[in-house]
Amino acid sequence: MEPQLSSRIKTLSTSQTIAMAERAAELKESGLDVISLSLGEPDFDTPTYIVDAAKKAMDQKFFKYPPVVGFKDTREAIVRKLKRDNNLDYDVNQVVVSNGSKQSIFNAAMVLVSPGDEVLLPSPYWVSYYEITKLVGGRPVTIKTTIENDFKLTPDQLEAAITPRTKLMIFNTPSNPSGSVYSKAELAALGKVLEKYPQVYIISDEIYEYINFSGKFASFAEISAIKDRVITINGVSKAFAMTGWRVGYMAAHPKIAKACVKIQSQVTSGANAIAQKAIIAALDGGKDKIQYMIDAFDERRQLVYKLLKDIPGFKVNMPTGAFYFFPDVSAFFGKTFNGTKINNATDLSLYLLEEARVATVTGEAFGNPECLRFSYATGKEELTEAFKRVKNALKF
Repeated sequence: MEPQLSSRIKTLSTSQTIAMAERAAELKESGLDVISLSLGEPDFDTPTYIVDAAKKAMDQKFFKYPPVVGFKDTREAIVRKLKRDNNLDYDVNQVVVSNGSKQSIFNAAMVLVSPGDEVLLPSPYWVSYYEITKLVGGRPVTIKTTIENDFKLTPDQLEAAITPRTKLMIFNTPSNPSGSVYSKAELAALGKVLEKYPQVYIISDEIYEYINFSGKFASFAEISAIKDRVITINGVSKAFAMTGWRVGYMAAHPKIAKACVKIQSQVTSGANAIAQKAIIAALDGGKDKIQYMIDAFDERRQLVYKLLKDIPGFKVNMPTGAFYFFPDVSAFFGKTFNGTKINNATDLSLYLLEEARVATVTGEAFGNPECLRFSYATGKEELTEAFKRVKNALKF
């Protein structure tokens, strides 16, 4: 007899970024030369000073269960970072350390959203926002943005989307997948709208904060009128090349933080003890110690922009953060290449994998089905070869 699974899991979609990365890995294992531009994972090693901090923690025998909320010295380092980089004052009791920023987002959504509540998702959105909203019983409400406006939400769009059922907005700057970064003035304009709706909370996912080429980063919680309703999410995976260490954190109103600890206590308990000690070194070292990675990403960004602009049919803007391009590829829809008809971005993504051996992610996964996401978190030689293949596979 087949197992009878819950309706919850039947309606949950698999992460298309992970699915495409796994498919690319399978093709590589079969002997094919596949270049994966699908996964947002830096190709750098974790810096030595962070690894050394982890080794020291092992020597000091931090092998027991950590507190669910996180070690106090880890949370103190987070408080210092938020004050130094974002001019945000938080108490350690407002900080919760989790098993990656994805868990931090899930925890916050779980404690804020009741069944039927509406959750605003400016699109393109990170793939998991939509599925997390479904998992916690919320109703996703997408707000479509376009490449012409650098995929940025406007105050008028936000105002038009809010209803009496709106409970939460999940917001991302710098953005995955668009690479857009909101200025302080742009956030303030959105904040003016949100001030009028005290029932609406904001999850501000700032995981790509340091990978920012537009100047000083602005955090949503800097808007004092709505700070108590902002849940600031961050972590170390992207900027510090620590994807496998699985540590993220949130800073929020004490009542929200306490509720998230309650959820986490029943689901995973505390984050890895050694990794928690290691991120103290990462956060205290700050952006200066990893500037070489940011500089490398910027060089790759400039390169990929030129390569994409050189391919007829791609509509491209210049992202100002993260490590993604999200071009509009609708010019290819309805066309046939090497016997394959391209009806949508998903078809194009699959075609590029099979024909060019380049893995991408369809924009459908991010709420913008006319786009494709390319990650440039890999070396310049691979990027140059990848876009050469893409161009050859898409000759009109």
